[in-house]
Amino acid sequence: MIRSLLQARLHDPFGLLGLHREGTGWVIRVHEPYATDVDLLDNTGGAAFKRIHPAGVFEWRGSSEPALPYRLRMHYGSVTHDIFDPYQFPPQISPQDLYLLSEGKLQQGYRMLGSHAIEINGVQGARFAVWAPNAERVSVVGEFNNWDGRVHPMRSHGSSGVWELFIPEIRQHALYRYEIRNRDTGQILTKTDPYAQGYEHRPGTAALAAPPCQHHWQDGEWMAQRAQWDWLHGAINIYEVHAGSWKRHPDGRFYTWRELAVDLVPYVKGMGYTHIELLPISEHPLDESWGYQATGYFAPTSRFGSPDELRHFVDCCHQAGIGVILDWVPAHFPKDDWSLSRFDGTALYEHEDPRLGFHQEWGTHVFNYGRNEVKSFLMSSAHFWLSEFHFDGLRVDAVASMLYLDYSRKAGEWLPNKYGGRENLEAVDFLREMNIMVHEEFPGALTFAEESTAWPG
Repeated sequence: MIRSLLQARLHDPFGLLGLHREGTGWVIRVHEPYATDVDLLDNTGGAAFKRIHPAGVFEWRGSSEPALPYRLRMHYGSVTHDIFDPYQFPPQISPQDLYLLSEGKLQQGYRMLGSHAIEINGVQGARFAVWAPNAERVSVVGEFNNWDGRVHPMRSHGSSGVWELFIPEIRQHALYRYEIRNRDTGQILTKTDPYAQGYEHRPGTAALAAPPCQHHWQDGEWMAQRAQWDWLHGAINIYEVHAGSWKRHPDGRFYTWRELAVDLVPYVKGMGYTHIELLPISEHPLDESWGYQATGYFAPTSRFGSPDELRHFVDCCHQAGIGVILDWVPAHFPKDDWSLSRFDGTALYEHEDPRLGFHQEWGTHVFNYGRNEVKSFLMSSAHFWLSEFHFDGLRVDAVASMLYLDYSRKAGEWLPNKYGGRENLEAVDFLREMNIMVHEEFPGALTFAEESTAWPG
């Protein structure tokens, strides 16, 4: 096991590292490639570890179980750093959530996967979790470990494909990614977190260990009225706006959400509109785009401010009697190699066959709607925006490309469904389930299809 650990191939690091009962005694193993010495801090003042491998593997043995949670003193020459051992903490993800993910029924996956500030046994830190079923090993890499995949390998949750690790005392907004080793090819990939709720400023692509929401909503009256609204017979007048180009500062800087709340909301109100529709605001790579090639399905772009500043904008709209609709893009995603594309070295979120999985016209990947974990991902994204940001509806982009397997394809460039037809049955099922969820979970919220064909119903 030590050999696999040092090769960064160990599938079950918790089987080796951390606290274990062996015979009549106890053992703690630590892997810290940069440490010169390690001490266990206890009530007696400390006990030294023995180095059992020159590459930074240390071991402590004792007859009594250390008091939990225990701390370690890491020596780096003349410098010391005290930490809680990440490998002493139990798993935090429930079997029920893992089951729902695998069944395509996990509607709030953003609460399970990604990075979350939590506390375990009085110790604060961040829990990281990611879905990578074809990985031999997954590690959290970031500023806090020199981006070294040897330092924080994650716990495997078996056949679910989910990996998890709680890292104590991670500061808020710390940058991180996942380092993934494919189990079949040995290929090592560095990926940003698909479920991250924040990313660093462009052109950087690392995820942020985002803090929890601090915004105090003041739109209770609006939300209560929305739930009773007869939307089938109500008048709607929608102002579509791209937040990055509606107005800019003289030096070219974007307006922030707070600035847009001051200028845009009264303008829309004065023009007699009932709703604002925001063109896509999920994180995306290019300023020049309108946001339709998203890389962060759970993160507002950092261009216009923090997530709480977006909440402030929506809150101001609601207090002014203006609804807010989000342009949402579940039809396709970009092929950037640091994001969803071939996430664990395989076609995970997309189809392997390009006749199903690649949009030739847009140069993007098509989501595999028939894969349950992908369905959970997209359902959770829809739930996230409506729940966490109080959006009043979703304008679903490029629905025609979702519905038809032969969309923008010539003969021989697409595969028929199981009945020989051109309808994408899995996409139809996903859209149906998404609509049911929205109307059941968020009374008064609306969904709109940007659909350019004559699909019945």
